[in-house]
Amino acid sequence: MKAAEAKADAVLAATQAPSRTSDFVTLAKPRLNMLVVGSTLAGYVMGGGATGDVALVLSMIGGTALVAGGASAFNQVVERQSDALMRRTRLRPMADRRLQPVEGLFFASAMSILGLALLAFGVNVLSACVAAATLITYTAVYTPLKLRTSLATVVGAVPGALPPVIGWAAATNTLSSGGWILFGILFLWQLPHFLAIAWIYREDYARAGFLMLPVVEPDGRSTARQAVLYAAALLPMSLAPTLLGMATSTYFAGALILTLLFLALAIRFAMTRQTADARRLFFGSITYLPLLWILMIAGRA
Repeated sequence: MKAAEAKADAVLAATQAPSRTSDFVTLAKPRLNMLVVGSTLAGYVMGGGATGDVALVLSMIGGTALVAGGASAFNQVVERQSDALMRRTRLRPMADRRLQPVEGLFFASAMSILGLALLAFGVNVLSACVAAATLITYTAVYTPLKLRTSLATVVGAVPGALPPVIGWAAATNTLSSGGWILFGILFLWQLPHFLAIAWIYREDYARAGFLMLPVVEPDGRSTARQAVLYAAALLPMSLAPTLLGMATSTYFAGALILTLLFLALAIRFAMTRQTADARRLFFGSITYLPLLWILMIAGRA
């Protein structure tokens, strides 16, 4: 009898283990963090980093991914009650109570500490400091602000724009102007991207108490106007690498076309304020950024 019970327990544990593993993976948001890692790599290459230094590159990628995963996990622990009120997030492991807060905090802390150590010892201290600033501003500033002000979106764009600076610091061990140009591109790109998401899920955000701009001003005029303004500001910023001698005229031409198309999507959304056009802006944004990084790297001066 005891042997049968032990066997049943073993089978149950085996079937539950993958579920718990996938829950911890979900906390780290690996698919979302691919953009973070890609932006870090872009900063490294544009900073003239040695792509042949496999150990350094792997340390940079691994460290950045771990810190980004840790930040995502901390965010889900803090927002677990709000996430439980939103349709699109209510089945997250923290919101659904499949994982306990202490488990989430331990996982987030372990990932963050390991990632920062990997950057500090495998790359350089400066890249680890930038990653630490990203982690702190995202979890301790942006995350709580979402329940207090619609300006949280702008604040959140700061840590979101730091990954290429991590890469730049890894390559140059400096925080020089080139890295801040890449920061500016990513900062301005994020805002139409975030505003499109906020408009698509405005009812969900309202239900959870997040003061996103479409919740504060439901008619969408401010949301649409700001999406266009930030996309328009992205145009000169995206061309700056060529103007500062970081990229060739080929990149300039490609960036000009890409950013004008991105701006056109923002204008279309502003004119209609329809969810379908917000989705087009969102999908356009996640297409735009990888293509821009590829163009920039291919056209590096």
